[in-house]
Amino acid sequence: MKINPALVTTPLSLLFRVWTRLIRYRDNQEWKAISKAHKEGRPVVVALWHNELVGVAGYGYRSGDNYTVMVSQSRDGEIIARMVERLGLTVCRGSSSRGGLKALLRMSREVERHGRIGVFTVDGPRGPRHEVKDGVVFMGQRSNALVFPVRALPAKKIVFNKSWDKFEMPVPLARCRIRVGTPLVISSEKLKDDVLAKERERIRIALERLE
Repeated sequence: MKINPALVTTPLSLLFRVWTRLIRYRDNQEWKAISKAHKEGRPVVVALWHNELVGVAGYGYRSGDNYTVMVSQSRDGEIIARMVERLGLTVCRGSSSRGGLKALLRMSREVERHGRIGVFTVDGPRGPRHEVKDGVVFMGQRSNALVFPVRALPAKKIVFNKSWDKFEMPVPLARCRIRVGTPLVISSEKLKDDVLAKERERIRIALERLE
């Protein structure tokens, strides 16, 4: 059965607000590095795993910073895009397989000209799980952005084991740590295959270290 995105957008955005309000985020000094760089006018990109999207997005939304989010052009992506826009954020539609270049160019404009923080689920939209794609590397280089690796580490969580990424939902009232790593600057070298592979691996390692 096909779901009409228009019918579920409002309930889902309301659920997101309520659910993430009930997460007990620990006071996080590390996130201040993102806000500080943003306020100083530096282009900023947040890099996270797809399965930790709700935990990170909930904290980011409550921080009050201005974001632009990369969302795929799939049917599921349409629902997510409408929900994100309902929350007052900007959406760039595209993925590694559909509309990626156009979306990257738009996100670059949003980050550079309009001062928004770019948000990438670096292994999305369909995986493989925890395998960094090229998009965040292209974006980081084009915008000369600081790429901040970010993770959500809830004390208790619901895990959807049948999903490709083992998607996680922090349990309401449970504590959740948000970890922010040292920002990465993407190489200025031409992005040939070997350079891309090296930069993807740097981002993967930076995320994995945030345990």
